[in-house]
Amino acid sequence: MLKIKDIEPQDYRDAMAHFAGAVHVVTTDGEAGRRGVTVIAACSVSDNPPTVLVCLNRQNTSNDLFLHNGVFALNTLSSGHRELSDAFSGLTALSQDERFALGEWDTLSTGAPTLVDAMAIFDCQLVEAKDFATHRVYFGKVTGLRVGANLKPLIYHDRGYRVLQG
Repeated sequence: MLKIKDIEPQDYRDAMAHFAGAVHVVTTDGEAGRRGVTVIAACSVSDNPPTVLVCLNRQNTSNDLFLHNGVFALNTLSSGHRELSDAFSGLTALSQDERFALGEWDTLSTGAPTLVDAMAIFDCQLVEAKDFATHRVYFGKVTGLRVGANLKPLIYHDRGYRVLQG
């Protein structure tokens, strides 16, 4: 199907379902409170200075905690983290405390919760936030880093979890 100019939101979502992405839980903690959200909209921006970005829906006002705390940690999930991913995506209707109880957490440099057995953790100081359409893009300078075991990553593709076969 070819679409030109008038791209409807559902058409866009259907096309994005063909986009495979690594699954992460992005977390924050501070004076505004603690929060975690499952995301695939995250990527590297630069290695000098080390910077990542995360996109969060700004129509959910609870995501403002990331802006108000000024810190976040991007926790990359392995195939063994499906339950955790579901919980932080909101599919299970668990409270934030119940979601965090599903994993073992510590902190690195910013105070944002970091998942002890994550494949990789990028602990970030927020350097810029940019609103665009329905989302806010958070740019974070990596101030703490932990590389975990080289496990099979949890991937999201075609509206479901996938695991790389090697």
